[in-house]
Amino acid sequence: MEILSAKEALKLWKNASWGELAAEAHKRRVEIHGKKNVSYTVFRIINYTSVCKIACSFCSFKNTKPYVLSQKEIISTALAAKKQGADAIFFQGGVNPAIPLDYYINIINTLNKKLKFKVRGFSPVELFHIAKNNKMPLPELLQKLKRAGLSSVPGAGAEIMTNRMRKILAPNKLSAKDWMSVMEQCHKAGLLGSANIVIGSSETPKEIIQHLNYVREVQNKTGGFQSFIPWVFQPQTNNFPIRHVRSEEYIKLVALCRLFFHNIPNIEVSVLGMGKVLGELALYAGANDISSVVLEERVMRSQGVGSIEEAEKFIKNAGFKPIRRGVNY
Repeated sequence: MEILSAKEALKLWKNASWGELAAEAHKRRVEIHGKKNVSYTVFRIINYTSVCKIACSFCSFKNTKPYVLSQKEIISTALAAKKQGADAIFFQGGVNPAIPLDYYINIINTLNKKLKFKVRGFSPVELFHIAKNNKMPLPELLQKLKRAGLSSVPGAGAEIMTNRMRKILAPNKLSAKDWMSVMEQCHKAGLLGSANIVIGSSETPKEIIQHLNYVREVQNKTGGFQSFIPWVFQPQTNNFPIRHVRSEEYIKLVALCRLFFHNIPNIEVSVLGMGKVLGELALYAGANDISSVVLEERVMRSQGVGSIEEAEKFIKNAGFKPIRRGVNY
């Protein structure tokens, strides 16, 4: 399998047509996953708090009424999701220094040990600050969470990992170096997960490729990224200017991700964020997974599929065979 250099990837991004890249990416996807299989999963997103001290410029979630969900509220939500067919919980929130460590440990333990959910949770910035607030080395925190029942960590909060863009997007968030360090430590602890990119701001083509290359470097070290998800910024606040990302640009990004990531097997298209039309097209441009049925999502406006039946119908109508997977593949 040919391995693209960052320089070659940048040249393709600037000069190749989206159709050319999509065709090549689909061939690569078929080599890895076959012609027909498209996977999906079913998890319930639980945003355990709306309080966050990071104040990302693009996020409106912080402007909601401040709350911290109780264990009783979380259990009720989880049980309702189980009735809808969910077998996993995506546990995420903000950086809230007032929450004690026991809160996380007890809830994850309950979700996993008592309610039998797989738990994917936290972002690198949440983990970094939980460890810092508890004056605890990150590896020690990860082992505590893993023993409680945490099974994977999403590589959220990456957006665009260059110093210039970090200052624009979220100057209080982790630097690219710190983000990569946290994810490497998660992988070493056996907490595998995903990574992503979010375009649609003032990022340059060079910064897009630099971001992809950072992720590939981590994967070369750890092998812990099971999937990669290209996203587009959603209009949420007036404080953060976004540009319109045309359909062909998004499809080109999906395709380039498939061709660039020789070491990440799964490329997801988020139907939640991109909608069904682009989601279907992405399945012919390198993507092999539509992520999760969306039972509820508070941070983004969902354009996705809202039930198992809807997910399977969507995949079949696109010309593929639906395969339900676990949250950890």
